Amino acid sequence: MVRIYIVEDDEVILKSLGKFLKSWSYEVFSPDDFSSVYENFLEINPDLVLLDVSLPFFNGYYWCEKIRSSSNVPIIFISSADENLNKIMAINMGADDYITKPFDLDLLLAKIKAVLRRSYQYSETVSKLSYKDIEIDRNRMVLTFAGKDLSLSKNEYLILEMMFEYPEKVYKREEIMDKIWQTDEFIDDNTLTVNIMRLRKKLEDIGLSDLIKTKKKVGYYIERDV
Repeated sequence: MVRIYIVEDDEVILKSLGKFLKSWSYEVFSPDDFSSVYENFLEINPDLVLLDVSLPFFNGYYWCEKIRSSSNVPIIFISSADENLNKIMAINMGADDYITKPFDLDLLLAKIKAVLRRSYQYSETVSKLSYKDIEIDRNRMVLTFAGKDLSLSKNEYLILEMMFEYPEKVYKREEIMDKIWQTDEFIDDNTLTVNIMRLRKKLEDIGLSDLIKTKKKVGYYIERDV
């Protein structure tokens, strides 16, 4: 499910937006308090941010710049300020779009869908893969389990991305190697073994022992015993 983080000080607008977006099957979040907008953003790890300009403590431009310091998540400004200068400043700070209050909810929905398509190059597809109690953020190449984040290398991510698409399906070693290296050049079969071993060790360190199973003389698959 696509996660939307709404940073809006007006309770009426916040409730209206939340109710509307939930009706379209979006998951909606808002900050616990306006001095912790960035900290809440990191915890929620949303797919898109709706950000007002006028906020307590620090304005939306400040938070936009803060978010951009660590993430390329799409940001749409929602503001009562219609001046071009405000829009230019928002875009310069890293915003993807800007909509002026009062706005039509259907127009906002269209902008959200368009920004998600542009940002993730897919339509209405969640930017995360999940299997039981494990989640992979495709944009950051981070696996999350039991509140712990595990940063994945490119090869580790590609291995798990393949397996998470169809959990418990056995993937042949040749399939996995083609997915990772995509080359006609010879790749030593032991190279994949080393990659799997390293990945298993990292998974074990966050409590995911035996997630990747071996099908003898065939390949690998994932299975979570919970």
